[in-house]
Amino acid sequence: MSVPQKKKEQMLRGIGVSPGVVMGQAFVLSASGIHIEDRTIADGEAAVEIARFEEALIETRGQLKAIQRDLEKRAGIGDASILDAHLMVLDDRSFIEEVIVGIKKTLRNAESVVKEVSEKYAAVLAGVQDDYLRERVADVKDVARRILRNLVGVQDSTLADVKHRHIVIAPDLAPSETASMRRDLVLGFATDLGSPTSHTAVMARALEIPAVVGLREVTSIVRTGDEVLIDGNKGVFIVNPSDEQLEKYGKVAEARATIQEELTSLKHEPAETKDGKTIVLSANVEGVDEVDALIEYGANGIGLFRSEYLYLSKDKIVSEEEQTEVYTEVAARLAPAPVIIRTLDLGGDKYLPDAHLPKEANPFLGCRSIRLSLMYPEHFKAQLRAILRASVNKNVKLMYPMISSVGEVDKANKILQEAMEDLDKGGVAYDKDIDIGMMVEIPAAALNADALAKKVDFFSIGTNDLIQYTLAVDRVNERVAYLYEPTHPSVLKLIKMTAEAAHANKIWVGVCGEMAADPLMTALLLGLGVDELSVAPAAVPLIKDAVRSLTMAKAKGLIESISGAERSVDVLSECRKLIQETAPELLELI
Repeated sequence: MSVPQKKKEQMLRGIGVSPGVVMGQAFVLSASGIHIEDRTIADGEAAVEIARFEEALIETRGQLKAIQRDLEKRAGIGDASILDAHLMVLDDRSFIEEVIVGIKKTLRNAESVVKEVSEKYAAVLAGVQDDYLRERVADVKDVARRILRNLVGVQDSTLADVKHRHIVIAPDLAPSETASMRRDLVLGFATDLGSPTSHTAVMARALEIPAVVGLREVTSIVRTGDEVLIDGNKGVFIVNPSDEQLEKYGKVAEARATIQEELTSLKHEPAETKDGKTIVLSANVEGVDEVDALIEYGANGIGLFRSEYLYLSKDKIVSEEEQTEVYTEVAARLAPAPVIIRTLDLGGDKYLPDAHLPKEANPFLGCRSIRLSLMYPEHFKAQLRAILRASVNKNVKLMYPMISSVGEVDKANKILQEAMEDLDKGGVAYDKDIDIGMMVEIPAAALNADALAKKVDFFSIGTNDLIQYTLAVDRVNERVAYLYEPTHPSVLKLIKMTAEAAHANKIWVGVCGEMAADPLMTALLLGLGVDELSVAPAAVPLIKDAVRSLTMAKAKGLIESISGAERSVDVLSECRKLIQETAPELLELI
């Protein structure tokens, strides 16, 4: 009797977006679309088709709300609010009106017009240079598919049929599909497409589902029932893993769990180098619900509070009172630890829904962030008043995003002064000596850092944008993503220049971009003169361990060793050598 041969092992490499090692049976989610019949209708049927469309909108809203309620129970309100982006698409009056007008003018059925309009919206968003707007393509497609399913009466998702534990394999996953995954059944997921910044990736991390995206051909290789393995840390995906691989990854999972457990013991320890240099280690957060996490992981306050997420979770402008309530709660819970609140960092069509702002060919280089705030001074002043009102505990600092010139800081500070005068007239208490900072994320700001440092109390370097603007690279674009290099000599020169200008003017400088959350970069940033690192709460233990394993002498020695480096890869190699020497345990987690 012959023994059945084990299927051949295949290894794919993608982007690990949610950590963890899992093994199990694959369930391949079909990529087949919804069959849409494109038919003409009589003039008198237009009202019926419009009514069908409106009923489908109501049904879709109910489904999204149900998923959101379920997600709130499983992952917390902050993660559930991600689906508010879907609801905003659903409530977009221009989208709704275009469908209604399309039905009337073309005399075609609702399904065909919804499909046509949604595809047009998705194509426009896919072509812009702004990371956030391009990620909204998935939201538009997901909402459109739900509307179409409700119009034609197709079951919502095949995932609902799977009753056993499995690993989901799909071309891509809509955020709502990720949100509706049953954590007790879904071990992990892998997709052909995707990026680390997508809402789907954010949800995977929130639900603690290991995930690898950007595998390109995984759906053409894997069949339902195949044994697969996911390493969400390294971005590795293995089909039909050998006994040797299973044993290896079993040991890897155990080792990582041990290291993570050991890192939690650092919670109450300072982020201090072996030779006594203390680094402020803060957290990047989006809402009140993340405060518990940053406390649990041992962060020293908030280095970046992304205030725009208050707006993104609403379909209207957030009032001064609503903002004050949120900022005050966060500041009070963390006092006396510092809380740095960044003013709105949004693109035009995401900030003022009632302003009817013109569409821009390249919003990434357009009217966004501080430019938009200065264009609408009354809205800006309301936010500044809210931040000031929350500063009574004297632990709040405010920060302007995307500053490119001294003139912008002067204009922003003038409006801030007016906000202070408003509060003085009303007898409202606030910190009159509140620290004012700015983001350095445009090369122009780094090159003119000496002049800008005379206008503010601190700098925070946003490395994500600084790298993209310096290298002219869209890091989500697969064709040029290999050019996105944090260790590029030009980027390092700008960071060094910014730190030197800050210290010459007796102000401090932090980093709140992704470089700060990479232990490989810790010695590099400290050696360049950075005083503060702000990272996602879960990354705090890793960076604290990297800091505590270093001496400033070694960090400065690293800078000397790369002073003549001409290639990014050479710098990265030196960084890896140093961490291998100082904190080799971290290499298993990055």
